[in-house]
Amino acid sequence: MQRRFSAILFLLVLVSATNSRLQAQQTAVVDFLKIDASIGTDAAEKKVEGRFLATFKVLKETDSIFMDAVQIQLNDINSKDFSITSTENKVWFIGDFKVDKTYKADFWYEMKPKQTLYFFEDQIWTQGQGKYTSHWLPSIDDVNDKIEFDLQLLAPSDKVVIANGKLIDVQKIHEINAWRFNMKNAMSSYLVAFAIGDFNKKELLSNSGIPIELYFNPKDSLKVEPTYRYSKQIFDFLETEIGVHYPWQNYKQVPVRDFLYAGMENTTATFFSEAFMVDSTGYSDRNYVNVNAHELAHQWFGNLVTASANEHHWLQEGFATYYALLAERDVFGDDYYYWQLYQTAEQLKAMSDEGKGESLLNPKASSLTFYQKGAWALHILKELIGEEAFKLAVANYLLKYQFTNVTTEDFLEEVRAATFVDITQWEENWLYQSAFQSEDAYQALLKSPFIKNYFEISALRAMPISAKKLQLKTALTFPNDFIGQEAVYQLLDEPLSETLPLYKAAFNSNNLYVRQAISLSLQTIPKELQTEYESLLKDESYVTNETALYNLWMQFPDKRVDYLNQTKGVEGFQNKNIRQLWLALALITEGYETLKKEEFLIELKKYSSPTYSFEIREKAFNYINELQLWDLETLKNLVEATVHPTWRFAKTSKELLGELLQNEKYHNQIKILGKQVSEKAANYLNSMIKE
Repeated sequence: MQRRFSAILFLLVLVSATNSRLQAQQTAVVDFLKIDASIGTDAAEKKVEGRFLATFKVLKETDSIFMDAVQIQLNDINSKDFSITSTENKVWFIGDFKVDKTYKADFWYEMKPKQTLYFFEDQIWTQGQGKYTSHWLPSIDDVNDKIEFDLQLLAPSDKVVIANGKLIDVQKIHEINAWRFNMKNAMSSYLVAFAIGDFNKKELLSNSGIPIELYFNPKDSLKVEPTYRYSKQIFDFLETEIGVHYPWQNYKQVPVRDFLYAGMENTTATFFSEAFMVDSTGYSDRNYVNVNAHELAHQWFGNLVTASANEHHWLQEGFATYYALLAERDVFGDDYYYWQLYQTAEQLKAMSDEGKGESLLNPKASSLTFYQKGAWALHILKELIGEEAFKLAVANYLLKYQFTNVTTEDFLEEVRAATFVDITQWEENWLYQSAFQSEDAYQALLKSPFIKNYFEISALRAMPISAKKLQLKTALTFPNDFIGQEAVYQLLDEPLSETLPLYKAAFNSNNLYVRQAISLSLQTIPKELQTEYESLLKDESYVTNETALYNLWMQFPDKRVDYLNQTKGVEGFQNKNIRQLWLALALITEGYETLKKEEFLIELKKYSSPTYSFEIREKAFNYINELQLWDLETLKNLVEATVHPTWRFAKTSKELLGELLQNEKYHNQIKILGKQVSEKAANYLNSMIKE
């Protein structure tokens, strides 16, 4: 009796403690070895339920052990050696635990996640960035506790399931399939993931024999090649460059709708935004190559070795950013590599000049610091100690600390062991200093002949056009992508009498990005360049096409019908950027396909519906608002958008709703929608109306 009373008292004390103290105490007391879970999802009620089995070893004498589990409901409990109960955010195991003994916790549970697990009409997927897996699966919200996760997911027989590890089998149970996955090694809880949806896949094999599965929605079958272009090359390059074999059983990439980020490096299973699914034209503007390489690099930097605390976060994001750049260098060449370094150096310098520079070891640093400054630090370090020593240090670091957690000092020890070069000043300048080391970066950039040439052209900006025409013409003859764009931007606001031959040269260069620079910068189209500008509608770039269509339609009213006919049926990116612009212009073009205008209106409005991804809806809302096409259905769609899980979309939707509520025309219509939208949306709407 006394033992049980002390356990309950201990539990109450723990619950009142801070979460960080709890986690620190937990890792010293118990080691969770393995989690087996069989999980079913209920899309109608947006909940999960299933059986959970945890295997753990006790390290120190204790009578209370917890797992993180937000708003869990325990059902059948099968454990006999100890009792299992739950509080608001945890599952507790209470009993007389013995040191060095292994135990199993076995119970059935259900949860209704408010985040981390997302239900859409055609997909279900997870996103546990940081420490949020505990919203759908009892686990440990501490990156320092690594566990082997073996999941079984139940899904309708017409759906495909992807999860961490190797697929062992799929068992049919009536109209349900049970997909069983196995992981060989341990990982942090935030890297556990699954997706359920309509997917096909393309299979590859790396040079080292690792199976690579590239998933896609069947409707996007024609986008598979351009989206996943260079995937095998990137994988093989990173294995060779890093010098350590890919550390997991297989690798999968899965595009999901309405994803919260560009991508997420779940162990063996990267999830990424379906906005990166592009055709060959879209590839020119918005390809998946960088995200592809970045998330794959995380399988080593972040998944194999995991930063022990936020101040070491650059060990994940800086390394992933740097190795993604190296992979892009292998694909696109040196000029591209140095251009990207230059662009981020400009951003970091601007932040530093404004007094907002941050140390790489600042646990609250911005993404720009962790990602881009981290990558720059590694670029400079490699130049300082040499490529051979750098590669040796990285490989030794990964092998020594594989499947564990690391600090910055752990990496630095391996660097010092691999070279006789003193790195003390580098540490001070790049790890501890908040200011960006602009001079070091500038000298590093000058090692690129391309950057030298770019600097020479960019230095002409302050000169009058008459004094630099020859240099600009040279830059526009067989131009480099980046130098050619710079030359075009220097023509802006100059007299047409001086720039006309140069614009003609830029158009005739047939360089996609130089011509794109014209479309983006030449807002007023001279009659003398109308024919050349019209040719932009045929370029292999949806960015160029969209800008050109709008500018031509605005400035040459007598040819609007011709421009609309030329672009009819073009969809554009995943967000239907060309199609939605076309619909808006077709609706307001006098006399254009009058009998079909109602169809155009219906189509544009339907894109605001939750049936479509947030990227499509956001653009639809913009056009509907611009043309004042609001009705009850589109207003209802907007109210629902205010509680969308993607915060940026929710934020812009809230701002737009706030504007409409100020308009007497819409206020009363919006007011009655509380009974027609979801409970969450109704609550937000009511709070807005009360304000």
